[in-house]
Amino acid sequence: MQRETIETDVLCIGGGIAGLMAAIRARESGVRVIVAEKGATKYSGAGRIGNDHFWCYIPEYHGPDINAFIKECMITQLGNMTSNLGPRVVRTWLEHSFEIVKLWDSWGIPMKHDGEWHFSGHSFPGRVMTHLKYKGANQKSVLLEQAVKKGAHIMDRVMVFDLLGGPEAVTGALAADTRHDRLIEFRAKSVILGTGSTIRLYPGLTPEVMGNNQRPFTETGDGRAMACRAGADLVNVELFSRHAGVKNYCRSGQGTWAGVCRDPQGKPIGKYLQEPDIRFGDIIIEVDKQIFERYQQTGRGPVYMDCTGLSEGDFAYLRQALINEGNIGLLEHLREEGVDLRKNAIEFSTYELRYLGRIWTNERTETGTPGLFTAGDESTFSISGAAVFGWLSGEYACQYAAQHPSALAQPEQNAINEKIDSTADLITQLQTRQRGHDWRDANLALQHTLADYAGSIKSEATLAAGLAHLRRLRKKLDETLLARNRWELIRCLEVRNLYDLGELVFVAALERKESRGMFQRSDYPYTDPLYNNKVLTVKHIEGNPHVAWKDIPS
Repeated sequence: MQRETIETDVLCIGGGIAGLMAAIRARESGVRVIVAEKGATKYSGAGRIGNDHFWCYIPEYHGPDINAFIKECMITQLGNMTSNLGPRVVRTWLEHSFEIVKLWDSWGIPMKHDGEWHFSGHSFPGRVMTHLKYKGANQKSVLLEQAVKKGAHIMDRVMVFDLLGGPEAVTGALAADTRHDRLIEFRAKSVILGTGSTIRLYPGLTPEVMGNNQRPFTETGDGRAMACRAGADLVNVELFSRHAGVKNYCRSGQGTWAGVCRDPQGKPIGKYLQEPDIRFGDIIIEVDKQIFERYQQTGRGPVYMDCTGLSEGDFAYLRQALINEGNIGLLEHLREEGVDLRKNAIEFSTYELRYLGRIWTNERTETGTPGLFTAGDESTFSISGAAVFGWLSGEYACQYAAQHPSALAQPEQNAINEKIDSTADLITQLQTRQRGHDWRDANLALQHTLADYAGSIKSEATLAAGLAHLRRLRKKLDETLLARNRWELIRCLEVRNLYDLGELVFVAALERKESRGMFQRSDYPYTDPLYNNKVLTVKHIEGNPHVAWKDIPS
């Protein structure tokens, strides 16, 4: 591959919601900004297909007491998923949420319904509504237009797969340009990671079809793997959740459905909703992620989402919301199969294990490694988190860049050059190897290793066996992996990052000697109260993973 060096002030890795918001904000400070996206920015990221809910606090709607609003949020699904961020991060998130809502609305993303702030979904009936209903089908194109208008340099088909520098400071990144067969050394004063969630670590709903996921097939935890290798902390990498939706058709939109979950006899499986209601949806899906499995295992299933009985106006509202959430393909499939949601209940089920590990960050989006910032699904969850902390990361990364020159001492640059040389050799081997295993073989082997040894139930013995097996596979990876074209090269680089994360899952799971939520150890079946208000962190020190328990910041 040809080699090229590109300098910038702020490098945004990932062109999703977080990366674009960071780029827009950074450009307002007048600094040089590059957005490096391994796909096409207009269509990349979890927000590419749209969204219809935005977690936010609006004083004129909710009243002046943000503390009461936060307290309500903490009993919802998103509150449970963000509780380990710490109150300062959550408060910062919600304090800035209305500012972002108004920005988006002014840019052309419809944030109002019939001219008003309208809340529905992801909330308990009769209580405070926490999620703004909006029409996010065009959000990616709008944000890309704003970033380009501000002067951000967008580089599509450029996959950043490793960071340069180290625990003392991140000074850039290494990327493969699949359009021009280049190996790019980015030199940057600050770096923002926004590469999204982690898919393809565990088997999906339909393992033979890896793309059947609620998140994009290309979101493979690259930022988490890079951050850990650079000395930043990852937290709770051993934990996972589940998602629910239409059986066999894995898509987002869990809080969009406005029906009641019922058993085959038509009885609601939860206590929160008895009849379809477009304001709420059946929140039992979020309260109890394992309810579908229990119904199936005990012979009481299947479970159906029943939207029958909605008025024509309410059904039109539901249909538009599903479109905004990116479920156009699902609606078309139902039409082709003659399924009318106004007349037919539709079977629901639980989806694959959903990896919850993230990069440890504070309310300023700083990681534990100087010069490295993060936003989006890598550090928080939801479109709202990506938008708010993407915006803030652009601001704080600029402040850091202004205080730190990009020039490196010669010994540091020599070390980086050696790393680039070894990486170039690796890529050459991947692209010129005549026999070996392709990325699918390696990815499936990883998925089954995680499912068999670190799945729903695990123990010291299974985890130790699985870790040893994974490390054997990891050693073979660089010796036998091959890429027949540039597209496969990107998949190979993704799989290498996934193997790094898989090892961290085993290491952390061995350290967590308790059962908590969906994390179950047969040899430690109880929840240890000594781990309450703590997170389990893992980081690389001299190339090896190290774990530690830390208090959640107050």
